[in-house]
Amino acid sequence: MPTPNRRQIQPATARLCPTPAARLVAAALLALCAGTLQAQPIFDRGARFHPVQAPPGKGMVVSQDRLASEVGARILARGGNAIDAAVATGFALAVTFPQAGNLGGGGFMLVYLAESDQYHALDYRETAPASAQADMYVTAAGTIDTRKKRYGIESVAVPGTVAGLLHAHQKWGRLSRRQVLWPAIRLATKGFIISDSLAYSLQRAAPRLQTATTKAYFLDRDGNARPPGTHWRQPDLARTLRRIARHGRAGFYQGDTAQKIIDQVTKLGGQLTAQDLRDYRSLERPPLIATYRGHQIIAMPPPSSGGVHLIQMLNMLENIDLANLEHNSADYLHYLIEAMKPAYADRSLHLGDPDFTPVPVAQLTAKDYAAKLWKEIDPARARPAAQIRPTQFALNTTESHDTTHYGVWDAEGNVVSNTYTLNFSYGNGIAVAGAGFLLNNQMDDFTAQPGTANAYGLPGGTANAIAPGKRPLSSMAPTIVARNGTPILATGSPGGPTIITAVLQSILNVVDFQMNAAEAATAPRLHHQWQPDRILWEPGIPADTRQILKSRGHPFAPTPRPFGKLQLIAHHNDRLQGSTDPRWPGGSAAVQPAK
Repeated sequence: MPTPNRRQIQPATARLCPTPAARLVAAALLALCAGTLQAQPIFDRGARFHPVQAPPGKGMVVSQDRLASEVGARILARGGNAIDAAVATGFALAVTFPQAGNLGGGGFMLVYLAESDQYHALDYRETAPASAQADMYVTAAGTIDTRKKRYGIESVAVPGTVAGLLHAHQKWGRLSRRQVLWPAIRLATKGFIISDSLAYSLQRAAPRLQTATTKAYFLDRDGNARPPGTHWRQPDLARTLRRIARHGRAGFYQGDTAQKIIDQVTKLGGQLTAQDLRDYRSLERPPLIATYRGHQIIAMPPPSSGGVHLIQMLNMLENIDLANLEHNSADYLHYLIEAMKPAYADRSLHLGDPDFTPVPVAQLTAKDYAAKLWKEIDPARARPAAQIRPTQFALNTTESHDTTHYGVWDAEGNVVSNTYTLNFSYGNGIAVAGAGFLLNNQMDDFTAQPGTANAYGLPGGTANAIAPGKRPLSSMAPTIVARNGTPILATGSPGGPTIITAVLQSILNVVDFQMNAAEAATAPRLHHQWQPDRILWEPGIPADTRQILKSRGHPFAPTPRPFGKLQLIAHHNDRLQGSTDPRWPGGSAAVQPAK
């Protein structure tokens, strides 16, 4: 169905306040440039952190891996558009960023096409196998078998990544399928040098990568992570990628690759079938389009919960002039926390796969509903989570911290914001013999029993119950922000339930506090998801600010920890700014090099 264009979007009447705020930042790393960059530094005396800047007429790619960002930038230089570069980057991450880059997972993609002036939302989330049952993880004693649900072969949902990337390329790309897959094939065939960050990630995950096949692919003969500096080749993965390049989706969902998946699953006692693979389809859905202070927010619809609750929180916060509050002051953070709680409460009751259960998207994203919620906020006191209940509506009828996000913006103005995942870091830790890639454990994102929480503490209801062919609820939130109908920001992050609040704060940093892309990605943030009733916070939130918030009744987690890994591209003064979150090393903002 056709998607709305910018002439159909009515801008909000709220004034965009230009008042700059003090930039409080905790990290000291700057996004790295990749490849042959023609970027010039931005000299802004008021900024402490500066993004990579592309010169006029050049595109930008940001991702959590330098090699993958370089792949996307080179695709742009060879005449590809943003969609070609995004697909190439996605397949490259499957080689160089195995903890989240994937062939065996799924995700969501937002696309803006400048020529037709339209936004598209692509859902390639995994689906439950035909054999799935609502109580498949419930034991005879009535408890949930969390190991089976998270780490066993029964945790695997039907992968969607390959179908989704190929869908986007076939519909909106410009280059041939072989051209966009060749860089990933080359990286897998020729190999690459393992970075410090990848070696560290593999070392942490090694205890879960001990099946014979997985160990052979990702660890050394002694079951240890390969050290940094090791040259790593992946010939089986290269052969899988070649089959996809040659045969398209049939090269993955049928034929040799499909048989290898079924053989691996069957060997371990799983129920995924060849028919499940053949039946999988990615779906185009109408994107969510809302307004915030004269800007347009373009976001993913369900089964992503990210877009709905991002808009819900922005609608609430539009009722106060945040720019008149000091950034990350006690007052500012109080309002953020109090807006987060009811949004996550509503998520627990209402969100699920819209093809299986009615989701009250219009009601949840309505400004009058946000105004009602806003009136319930006490400016001086925190509300305990126990006092907040999901709102009931009359109806007509979770993911890992090692999810990954990347963005692409080409010189023609086309934009891609994409988030995909295996769920846990390295999925369920089970690799497909002869195919070289890991399987997901996305079934954990379903609700095993109404009212119970998943691995990230997010409670769920019957809307997200397991059913054959159903897509599990997700927090992924790839987002595009536009002003006067023209995109100005592409943002997204991994981080499980913290994805939505990280993306929220990146938008507030740009729109309300006029931060550049690097400052917006780097600024300290916090998170509250209703249940459990506690605030996750990062280093850089001052002790005196926390003390004020505690005096208002806000419960803080005992220790800080960084969360989220934002990847941002901003369009400012006819130039592109790119920044990769310094909370994790290895990311890169790559400028399109000269041909």
